[in-house]
Amino acid sequence: MRVLALLDGTLADPDAPLIRVDDFGLMRGDGVFETILVVDGKPRELGPHLDRLARSAAMLDLPEPDRAAFEHAVDLVLANWTGGAEIALKLVYTRGVEGGDGTPTGFALAMDISPKVMAQRAEGIAAVTLDRGIEPGLMDRAPWLLLGAKSLSYAMNMAAIREAERRGAAEVVFTTSSGSVLEGPTSTLIMARGRTLTTPPAELGILPGTTQAALFRAAGREGWTVEVRPIPVEELYSADGVFLVSSVRKITRVHTLDGKTLPDSAELHAEVADLYESEY
Repeated sequence: MRVLALLDGTLADPDAPLIRVDDFGLMRGDGVFETILVVDGKPRELGPHLDRLARSAAMLDLPEPDRAAFEHAVDLVLANWTGGAEIALKLVYTRGVEGGDGTPTGFALAMDISPKVMAQRAEGIAAVTLDRGIEPGLMDRAPWLLLGAKSLSYAMNMAAIREAERRGAAEVVFTTSSGSVLEGPTSTLIMARGRTLTTPPAELGILPGTTQAALFRAAGREGWTVEVRPIPVEELYSADGVFLVSSVRKITRVHTLDGKTLPDSAELHAEVADLYESEY
């Protein structure tokens, strides 16, 4: 099932041809997006997602998104959803059509979460490390690379996942060329040692995670230590738990990395997943 709402406040047929072939989002990936988890009709972290949409748009020199219009589109979609209890809600915002009047294209689209993702949540995943070819400081030195923006230009990320599949894995942990952990193509990495949760700093050129922030809030309340610092790849192999987290995948454990079986983190995963759910 899918439900689509446009920024003018109208519902549209998601199977109808609605996006012009000369839209910059289609032709050049010139736009931004957010994906939000909705549980029992309630979107999780909607405010932070809209904040991040605006930050990404500013990095691309897009007009500021109409927050009220997006909020209305979200309400309209959810009011008309009659499917499952957990859904993925995607907000998309592009530069509009080439040669047009500069009006951006924007919409909210709700859809079912794939069975593959649901299975990975429960069973965990195998991942490989891949060099992303960036180093600390590049985000500040080269802002035109849009490091840290959630843009529609995901071709490289999808190519990385295909490479992982060729290597017998399902996911990727990106690294700097010097071997420091970054993020997944569509997720934030969190490492656990004892009752300490660690994630890499956004200054490395990665996207600040809304799910990671929610988990860290919950963990902090329960007396866990949470920290943001660079993580050498070597630390992952001996960690008590390695997790890839995002809105739709929630907290997904990595059980195998680069063909090496990691320490059993099934019980820790359940505890960390419960921490995350306690936020809601």
